Amino acid sequence: MNKTIEDHSKAASVFLQDEQRATWHDETLWFVRAKRDKAAHQLPEWEALRDLASQIKDHTLSRLDEYLVQFETKANENGVTVHWANDADEHNRIIHGILKKHNAKNVVKSKSMLTEECQLNHYLRDHDISVVDTDLGEYIVQLREEQPSHIVLPAIHLKKEDVSNTFHKHLNTEKGNKDEVYLTRSARKVLRQKFITADAAITGVNFAVAETGGFVVCTNEGNADLGAHANKIHIACMGFEKIIPKAEHLGVFLRLLTRSATGQPITTYSSHFHRPKEGQEMHIVIVNNGRANQLGRKDFKNSLKCIRCAACFNTCPVYRRSGGHSYHNSVAGPIGSILAPNLDMRKNADLPFASTLCGSCTNVCPVKINIHEQLWNWRQILMKEGYGGTAKKASMKVMATVLASPTIYSLSGKIGRGMMRIMPWSVNNKLNPWYKHRELPEPPKQSFTEWYKKKRKHE
Repeated sequence: MNKTIEDHSKAASVFLQDEQRATWHDETLWFVRAKRDKAAHQLPEWEALRDLASQIKDHTLSRLDEYLVQFETKANENGVTVHWANDADEHNRIIHGILKKHNAKNVVKSKSMLTEECQLNHYLRDHDISVVDTDLGEYIVQLREEQPSHIVLPAIHLKKEDVSNTFHKHLNTEKGNKDEVYLTRSARKVLRQKFITADAAITGVNFAVAETGGFVVCTNEGNADLGAHANKIHIACMGFEKIIPKAEHLGVFLRLLTRSATGQPITTYSSHFHRPKEGQEMHIVIVNNGRANQLGRKDFKNSLKCIRCAACFNTCPVYRRSGGHSYHNSVAGPIGSILAPNLDMRKNADLPFASTLCGSCTNVCPVKINIHEQLWNWRQILMKEGYGGTAKKASMKVMATVLASPTIYSLSGKIGRGMMRIMPWSVNNKLNPWYKHRELPEPPKQSFTEWYKKKRKHE
């Protein structure tokens, strides 16, 4: 089990020690980002869809209480039991209570970032209940006792060799066999038995429709369907922001979700659940866990528009080069760096600084969340509240002094260029974090300002 390092820069340094893997991780995620662009360009109405999705989410958040009550009423009419959980512990206790009531000891679970956020697997395991994640990527990281490093591609940090070694250790597969078909079939053989012998199924929720009381689960493997239909107990877990007003709005979000996530035109399985089948119990657990606080923050509330496509992960130069585990939370990347400080400002004060503020995350967001602006806003709050650290605070004061004075700025640049020419080793050394993974450029003989003044003088 990998020990979590709760400091992004230190954890990123560990990830970057394997330069070949870091480069592969970077290139693989950029390939997924490129697929997203191709899929988006195939729809002339792509930007109109983004605008509409953003507007629907804005409207929903402005009347969230009404739509949640409407959803509960309709779901109850459909024979579904709705539960409300204020925090992670209550979410876990509710689910444990349902399972305990039915003496359920074996649970199959489809991918759910909310249950990761609430640490449900650990909770149930501590209460002698076996939980198996049935999404292939989730299953791989579960066997390795790791957190997912990505919300759509949970095992993206692993290569075929890693999966082969993991399956050999836990599933007794052929040592050294890294054929994808062989490994997938080996996992499927084990997971099918888990589905058959399970006492209950837990799924996430991608969208919940207030108008109908139904919800939609999107998968590429059909594992959520198999778990839900093969068991007499189906428990669906959702953050309250997953609500949308009407069924007709699903067409907007389903067209955006998978194109943004993986470049596919649509998810292989978009499964609609409205009521339990005969002889089955269906439960929905609606969770707050800090979301109400985020909703009350003017500068951050529209982060709740997120549909968990991970497009911001795939485009972010920092995430691609530092790996998902460096964010020490269930939701990594740019959007995770906005959500995490809301839950624990002190613990997650490092994350809003793990960004170049280049704006690429905002540009690809299907619901037009102003991600980079929110990261900047969090930085202002964290520094004001004293969570930025003494070194960062001191360096910012020095930088402010330098940038506020043209004379000091010009002199500092001249001294810096001179030092780099006369004593290049003063910056080209391992003590300089910028030098570790970059070749610093040769310093120019004069600054732009000096060149410009000289040019104007001779005109």
